[in-house]
Order: sequence, then C-alpha cells, then structure tokens
Amino acid sequence: MKIQSVNPATEQVNKEFEVFDKSKALEICRLSKNAFPEWAALDVKERESYMRKLAAVLRKKSRKYAESMTIEMGKPIKQSLAEIEKCAWTAEIYAENSEKWLESEEVKTDARKSYIAHQPLGLILGIMPWNFPFWQALRFAIPAMSAGNAAVLRHSNVVPICALDIESAFREAGFPENVFRTIITDHDTVNALIKSDFVDGVSLTGSVEAGSKVAAVAGKNIKKFVLELGGSDPFVVLEDADIALACAKAVEGRTINTGQSCISSKRFIVVKRVAEEFIIGFAELMKDKKTGDPMLESTDIGPLANKAQLEKLEDQVKRALSKGAVARAGGKRLNRKGYFFEPSVIANVKKSSPLFKEEVFGPVAPVTIVKNEEEAIIAANNSQFGLGASIWTEDYEKGERLASRLEAGTVAVNSIVRSDPRLPFGGIKRSGIGRELSRYGLLEFTNVKSVIIR
Repeated sequence: MKIQSVNPATEQVNKEFEVFDKSKALEICRLSKNAFPEWAALDVKERESYMRKLAAVLRKKSRKYAESMTIEMGKPIKQSLAEIEKCAWTAEIYAENSEKWLESEEVKTDARKSYIAHQPLGLILGIMPWNFPFWQALRFAIPAMSAGNAAVLRHSNVVPICALDIESAFREAGFPENVFRTIITDHDTVNALIKSDFVDGVSLTGSVEAGSKVAAVAGKNIKKFVLELGGSDPFVVLEDADIALACAKAVEGRTINTGQSCISSKRFIVVKRVAEEFIIGFAELMKDKKTGDPMLESTDIGPLANKAQLEKLEDQVKRALSKGAVARAGGKRLNRKGYFFEPSVIANVKKSSPLFKEEVFGPVAPVTIVKNEEEAIIAANNSQFGLGASIWTEDYEKGERLASRLEAGTVAVNSIVRSDPRLPFGGIKRSGIGRELSRYGLLEFTNVKSVIIR
C-alpha cells in the first residue's frame, strides 16, 4: 500500500511512500522498547544535553524543515519557520528544567523517610495530526523523552515527509539508536500497536472521533493515554474592550495556520453595543490579508491542507448563510488551483448554526451578537469543547473574574491563546484528557511512585 504527499497549493504529488506493514511497525516498537531501559537509566542532565543538541539541529536545518511543512500542508513559510523555532525553544525549556521538574518530593510521615518519585513508563506512542507537523509531534516527544521514555511517532499520512524529517533530526542530534522512531502506517496497525506489549502509553492529538477510538483501545488494554482533541474557542468582546486591539488580534487568532488550529479563536461573541464597530474593523483587516503561494514570505494565508477540509468548510459556510448569516468579508472558496478559501467574516451567526456549534478549520470567522456580558459567558460555555478562550475588556479585574467562569483549559485576557512550553496545555469536556507541556506534561507519562523507608 502507498500513500501520497500532496502539495495543497498546487495539487501536485510531492512524493509517494510505502506504508509499513504490521510486522515492520511492531518490530520498530520492539526495538524502541528495548532501547528504553538504557535511555531511562541516563542521568537527567545527560538527557537534557541531548535536548540542547536537538534544538541546535532544528535551528541549523530550519529552512529545510519549514519547506517540508509548507509543501505538505500549505502553511505559509514564515509561519513554518516560526514553528521550527518554537520547537527548538521547547527543547531548550526542557533542557533547563527537567532535572528540577523530576525531583523527588519528600513527604513527612511517621516513617523514617517517605518520598514521591517520578519514573518513566516505557515506550510512548504518539499519534499526531497534520496541522502543526513539527510542533505537535515534538510537543509530545520532548516531555515524554525528557522524563526517560522512548517514543514512536505515528504521524498523519498527510505529512510523511515531515514525519521522516523529525526522525532524522533526532538521529542527527545523536540520540541513542531507536529511542525515537517514526512509522508510517494505516489505522488498523495503530490499534495493533496500542494492544501490543511494546507500547506503554499513548498520546493523541486529533479529532474527537479519533480520540474516542484510541481511548477505547487503550482503556481496554489498560494503557495510559493523553488526548488533545478539538476546540471551538470563544473570543468574547465586551463593551469596554479596546475594539481596535480586539479586531487586530481577532484576525491574528483566526488566520494563524490558515485557521487550521485547535487552539485558534473560532467563535466571536460580541456584546451588541460594540458589535457593528467590531465587525466593520474585523472585516476590513481580514480583507487586507494576502492569500496565495505559501512559499512566499509575503503570504499570510495559504491553502487548506486537503480537498476534504476545503469542502467541509465550504459546506459549513453555505449552511450558515442559508440560515440568515451574512458574509461581511469573503464567504467562498477561491477560483484557482489549490485548496484556497477567502479570509471571511460571517456576521449574525445563530447559536444553532454549524459555524457556532462545530469546529471550524479554515480562515472563516463567525460572529454572534449577544445582549450583555452575562449572555456572552453563557454563549461561550455553550459548546461541547473546552480547550481555550479569550476575553477582551479594559477592566482587568473583571476579565480575571470572568476567566474563572469560562469552561476551558486555558483562558487569556486581552490576548489570543497560544501554547507555551512553560504552561500546561490541554482541555476539558470533549477537548481532551490530560495535559501536555510544562512540568504537568512531563509527569503525564511517569509512574508516580511512593517510597516509604521504616
């Protein structure tokens, strides 16, 4: 069986790849599991030194890796370069902090000595999506491996070039053989890997449907799992917000990665008193965004990753417009080669609309108008998702108070939500289980062991 890497800007095939059969994928996992004990036995400082080397390799080859992302899933090249830099920075954060974050915690009991140790589980399988090909893979791998685990990456078959590039980066950084490997497989093989004795934990970033399936297999086989799933983040604009700032950040939050981000702003909930001012400003700035060849530094918005994503987005917009919503900017796919959709602001979106209730993956911003602050918070929480949220107000105390009421893993006041390796990342409700990044992400795939000496 073969898969194709396709350039979404040109619809041309980049390269074909053979899918690993089940026996080959299992053999790679066996080799990685065998490599685990030696890696886990290293002093934490030694593992930290490998992470510094990884950061250096990522920076040295940043252009090559960035171009792989851009030709495989259409990310504008300037954003691809920024993604590689973020990965390098994250490796450095763990190089600086892993020893401290893994320190044993002494607890006073009636024993001579009691403490809590954090020890790695074994081999962690990462099942990753296409939208941030390097970042999401390394967001899983760097913390898991810093804790002493080995890692196998099963990346999306949309980005096989990136998947193999990531393996090559670990190899060039001098990591011990088989401590990190990439496999290119089908879904049935993934299930077999989770069930096998080689895999001790699973980290998945992807859709709710994919997460549910993986969790069912992992749970049945008593394997630890972390899920980072969909998001439909509310962007709540109150009447005392700095509207110019809110408009500028709304554009940034909705167009990062051509709107194909789980943590991007997706539902713009605006208090009626300032709604028209916000919509006008937002729409004008969206119209100014340059859509086109993602390999050009001047391009702001590239193509969607594939034809299926484009067709789904087009259908969501058409259904919203048929129910009374109004396109104040864009509103349709571009009549050109590639999977391009206009940067769009869709106003008067009802709370029952697919643009409000479903996750929107593309440069389309639905705006819903509410009467007041209380209705805004209720609308923001009226979602199956709970990944991120932002509030826009010049009353910082009010912003912090309302942040406590929003049902999300991360809430930002007067800024868009971004993942940060120093802070935990993840969601509630159908947005996921567990946390990535920071000390919390480091400890997810460890055995929290109590040691008691009498």
